[in-house]
Amino acid sequence: MSATNAAAAGAPVLYERDEAVATLTLNRPDVLNALDDAITRALLEAVEHAAADETVRAVVVTGAGRGFSSGADLASVKPEVALDLGRLLRERYHPLILAMRRMPKPVICAVNGAAAGAGMSIALAGDIVLAARSAYFLQAFSRIGLVPDAGSTWMLPRLIGEGRARALAMLGERLDAETAQRIGLVWQVHDDDALRPAAKALAQQLSQRPTRALALIKEAFDGTMERALDEQLEREATLQTLAGRTEDFREGVAAFLERRAPLFRGR
Repeated sequence: MSATNAAAAGAPVLYERDEAVATLTLNRPDVLNALDDAITRALLEAVEHAAADETVRAVVVTGAGRGFSSGADLASVKPEVALDLGRLLRERYHPLILAMRRMPKPVICAVNGAAAGAGMSIALAGDIVLAARSAYFLQAFSRIGLVPDAGSTWMLPRLIGEGRARALAMLGERLDAETAQRIGLVWQVHDDDALRPAAKALAQQLSQRPTRALALIKEAFDGTMERALDEQLEREATLQTLAGRTEDFREGVAAFLERRAPLFRGR
């Protein structure tokens, strides 16, 4: 996927690479980037492309127009028809969420406007979440008689605790950006017109860090809630062995001893 081809105006996801930063933009602004088969498949393809591209060392995911994503596109759903929503999740959403979490590079989600339902799940699948002041987060599932999905029941308790997660899921209340930041869903809140520049600046900063070490940090944190202390200590030791064999570790030590800024190459 080239940056030029994927940036065609009608593409469901725009892909743009600027130096070592790839920006993936959900592109159905007329329906607040509601998630249908085309957009979820395109986003998965873009995530996989960024993961495989050695020139990309940080990724930004955001939405075109007034929203990040309003969640699943309900316009195509016919409640009177027996649906296997579990199959839909397994085929459409699970590969996407796993690809984002397993991306061997930092993923920044820049949330503009609504992040609702599965759109909220996608936002929370990022490593660092930034939000515009106009952004809001909504576990919309209970409003239509469904269960939170696309990883929400895994991510929310880890981010904000089980009590808050249960309340959000059951009540289906909006969280504004400032509240989301206060309870730990969001890293930073920015004025609306400053969100994209802030996300890009943060991605550029991360792209100059030791990329392999950042990937190992992601591995260290994933699953930590299920491991006992001794198991996590062993996990750290295993990952540290890998980090200690990278070129960036050698460069980091050399730069420290020579009292200069390190030049990490992501290897």
